[in-house]
Amino acid sequence: VQLVESGGGLVQPGGSLRLSCAASGFTFSSYSMRWYRQAPGKERGLVATISSTGGTTTYVDSVKGRFTIARDNDKKMVYLQMNSLKVEDTAVYYCYAAYGAWGQGTQVTVSS
Repeated sequence: VQLVESGGGLVQPGGSLRLSCAASGFTFSSYSMRWYRQAPGKERGLVATISSTGGTTTYVDSVKGRFTIARDNDKKMVYLQMNSLKVEDTAVYYCYAAYGAWGQGTQVTVSS
């Protein structure tokens, strides 16, 4: 089982990034997927979830209206489109499969 995130980087406040997570080693289309994030000195927290079919999504209040989670079951990919980024969005972002697997994380830094 493997989850590999990509797409992180340095962006100015108000900018956008799109994170990607490539999954392998399990039946991707059977499991809900989540994005978490962990800022320095803070606990890892849930950002967004998407159901196995992609029909249901949920978000933490702090990112509602700015972030969008999506998935492509054919490609075994999950995405997090992040718009209107704020300094407080700076964190390592992790992909998680309800199968019970974590990615290695990708750093997102929002700074001017």
